[in-house]
Amino acid sequence: VQLVESGGGLVQPGGSLRLSCAASGFTFSSYGMNWYRQAPGKEREWVAGISSVGDSTYYGDSAKGRFTISRDNAKNTVSLQMNSLKPEDTGVYYCNARRGTRTYWGQGTQVSVSS
Repeated sequence: VQLVESGGGLVQPGGSLRLSCAASGFTFSSYGMNWYRQAPGKEREWVAGISSVGDSTYYGDSAKGRFTISRDNAKNTVSLQMNSLKPEDTGVYYCNARRGTRTYWGQGTQVSVSS
């Protein structure tokens, strides 16, 4: 099983980034997918989630109105479009796959929002 995140980087406040996660080694279309983040010195925080078929999306309070999660089951990818980024969005962003009690994690990609 592999979840490989990409798309992180340094961006100025108000800017945008698009994170992607490429999945392999499991039946991607059977799993709900999530993005989490972890800021320095803080616990990991759930950011957004999407159902296995992509018909339902869910957002944490920090992401509502600014972030959009999407998935492409034909390509085994899930993305997170992040707009209007703030310094407090800085952290390592992790891709997560979950089905019942089974869960997989990626290694994370760093997002830094700073002027």
